Amino acid sequence: MNNSMKIYFFGSIWGAQSDREIVQGLLRHLRTKGTVLSEHLFTEEYKNSEHSSPKEIHDRDLKWIGQSNVMVGDVTAPSLGVGYELRDGVILAKPILCLYRPQEGKKLSAMIDGSPGITVERYQSLAEAENLINDFFMELHR
Repeated sequence: MNNSMKIYFFGSIWGAQSDREIVQGLLRHLRTKGTVLSEHLFTEEYKNSEHSSPKEIHDRDLKWIGQSNVMVGDVTAPSLGVGYELRDGVILAKPILCLYRPQEGKKLSAMIDGSPGITVERYQSLAEAENLINDFFMELHR
C-alpha cells in the first residue's frame, strides 16, 4: 500500500442500499492503494450516528477532495452530492475514476459520461471493477 496516496471515495450514501456489498468490496480494494479519506461515510455506524450540519458535511467533504491525490467511486446510483463532488474534482484537476454498472432502464448522466476530466469505466462484477481500479492506478504512475 502507498500510504502517501490519499483517495477520496464517492458514491451514493443513502440511495444505494442494494450496492452495499460492492461498495464495501471497492473500499477494501482501494485500501491496498492508499488511505481512503471518506471510507467511514459508507458504514452503517455513520448512517445511524451522523450529527454534523449540512454545512459541516459540505465543508469536510470538500476539504477531503482538496487533500486527495485521486478520486474514485461508484456512480451506478444517482446522487446530486456525487455530481457536486465530481465537479469540484474536475475544477481541481484531480484524476477521477467513475465506475458504473449498467442496469436495464437506467442511464448514466451525460454530464459525467461526457466530461473530459472524468474517466468512466463500466463493469459488471466486483472483480472487473477491481481490475479497472488497478489499471487506473497503473496509468497514474506512468
